[in-house]
Amino acid sequence: MNLSIVVVGLSVTSSWGNGHATTYRALIEALARRGHKITFLERDVAWYREHRDLTTPSSWTVELYQSLTDMPHRFGKLIREADLVIIGSYVPDGIAISEWITSQARGITAFYDIDTPVTLAKLDQGLDYLSAAMIPRFDLYLSFAGGPVPGMIEAQYGSPMARVLYCSADTDTYKPQQARTKWSLGYLGTYSEDRQPVLEQLLLSPARKLPSEQFAVAGAQYPAHIAWPGNVMRIEHIAPKQHPMFYAEQRFALNATRADMRALGFSPSVRLFEAAACGTPVISDRWPGIETIFEPSREILLASSPRDVIEILRDMPEDRRRAIAENARRRVLADHTADHRARQLERYYAEATARRRRKPARLPAARPVQVAEL
Repeated sequence: MNLSIVVVGLSVTSSWGNGHATTYRALIEALARRGHKITFLERDVAWYREHRDLTTPSSWTVELYQSLTDMPHRFGKLIREADLVIIGSYVPDGIAISEWITSQARGITAFYDIDTPVTLAKLDQGLDYLSAAMIPRFDLYLSFAGGPVPGMIEAQYGSPMARVLYCSADTDTYKPQQARTKWSLGYLGTYSEDRQPVLEQLLLSPARKLPSEQFAVAGAQYPAHIAWPGNVMRIEHIAPKQHPMFYAEQRFALNATRADMRALGFSPSVRLFEAAACGTPVISDRWPGIETIFEPSREILLASSPRDVIEILRDMPEDRRRAIAENARRRVLADHTADHRARQLERYYAEATARRRRKPARLPAARPVQVAEL
């Protein structure tokens, strides 16, 4: 089964302040290795243009477009003839593009929500990239959140088929490295206002109480007003190819979760899998469903307070630290690689195709989309 797949996503060419990039790259590389033909369509915007760290993929294609009007003229035939068309969350003008895709595509259409908890929390207030009315028009809703969430999307929003598709680790890139330890605890992630309290509680506060230990925070868009302790190194950006070495230089890596994701649960971040794949033990905040991803105390360490983190950093024997790291890496290799996700997507495609054959789709009426609008 060699498929023609088109993905319309936020950005795959730049990982600067964009956690979607490594998720897309890992999945698409795995799909390409399995023989599928993938084209990624990305709006050419200044922020990502100025910070690109991927230009020409080896086994798939990236096409940049300037505006909505490019879509029908440049990609109409591509969309109509593709076996599978996926549009991701946070795509500029995503609602208009989704309406056009679901009216033009002959193959299976899917919405890939890499931000499911955020989407569901704000959907009724209005989003630029998805409306509730669009959800039933997609053959498939790929949810970043698992557990009961896909069933909820079907029941409450009328999705004909919602399935979990977690992010993953590209284990060709994310693997253990030999390095001298620089930091007791490190964190990698773009600034988010609703995640900052977790970073404050589980890294900055322990850093202030352990002045002889060294810490690191890497990521873009942190505001200037944050008071960083003197023993916390700030790194503005680390390209994905350097992530494994960054993790290797930490005794522990912190996983800090956004508020909506903690509230909904079952929403592991890509950094959780990537750090574990690199053989660095992870300290995470607590949220519902984390035990379905990694086994607490055996594959991951959970913390609710600065004291929890301090006790781990001060008291954990080295042999236990290494055992937790190895157990987590084994779990990633067994369940959470990019190849696992590619195989899942293939199964979902086959399921959606069989469903369509059994029951011809009756799409809800959509607002007519004129070429002039695109």
